[in-house]
Amino acid sequence: MSPVSKAQQKATAKYVKENYDRIEIKVPKGKKEVYRTHAAQRKESLNAFLIRAAEEAMERDAQQTDNP
Repeated sequence: MSPVSKAQQKATAKYVKENYDRIEIKVPKGKKEVYRTHAAQRKESLNAFLIRAAEEAMERDAQQTDNP
């Protein structure tokens, strides 16, 4: 695999900036690795796992609101 050029790095950074929002979360010491391990066991990235968890929680919350 060849090294990534500066132009490619710049283009990638621009794409990410234009298409994604960043969220920083803080978790208790040790939990990051627990989450990362869980995600890896499901063959997904930590980021994908956290997004899935948030989406599923929002879906459950919406169902609870719709069906009190």
